[in-house]
Amino acid sequence: MSASTTNNAARTTVVLSAKALLLDMDGTLVNSDAVVERCWRDWAVEHGLDPREALKVVHGRQGYATMAILLPGRPMEQNHAENAEMLARETADTDGVVPVEGAPEFMAAIADLPHALVTSADAALATVRMSAAALPMPRVRVTAESVGASKPDPEGFLKGAAELGVDPADCVVFEDSGAGIAAGQAAGMRVVGIGPRAAAHAPTAHVRDLRSVRVDSAPDGTLRLTLTTPA
Repeated sequence: MSASTTNNAARTTVVLSAKALLLDMDGTLVNSDAVVERCWRDWAVEHGLDPREALKVVHGRQGYATMAILLPGRPMEQNHAENAEMLARETADTDGVVPVEGAPEFMAAIADLPHALVTSADAALATVRMSAAALPMPRVRVTAESVGASKPDPEGFLKGAAELGVDPADCVVFEDSGAGIAAGQAAGMRVVGIGPRAAAHAPTAHVRDLRSVRVDSAPDGTLRLTLTTPA
């Protein structure tokens, strides 16, 4: 679908058209960095790893995939077992979980438009975090249980598009992490990068937060996304 760009001295406005939106959760709709970093710092220290280095690969991936990167050669069964423990710990901790700036308004604006949640969290964690951030849970959602491979594999986004009945090329992904942006691109989708993490990973367009996104719907069902990007 089409895209256009307008520049002025203060900002760049990018306009994308799409048929459906696929939304990551953590870092995109929900700011859960405080919980994620608390849990993963502790895990890194327990395993003799530098927490700062560990946090560079945590965002966007399922826990077992992060563990496989940080502890190469360790049996995957052990990674899956520890991931289950990590998910339980993260689900029980909502301290500091808040919506990303503009997320409540954004979700209200797209409530009746084709969209899906595509997250590396499992269903329980996704439900808890969306609730803690007071955001509505999309009717269509692809969680960790729904896929066989973690982002940056495109499986989750392709499943989201299929459930919505929309061609991948007609979808726009909203993501904050390198792994998520790579997954969206591998699915043949355009990607709007949200927040500071996204800027380094060459998304189709980048915005500071969801206050910089406007979505309008045409009579034929085409979605028009107007993005105000950093200059």
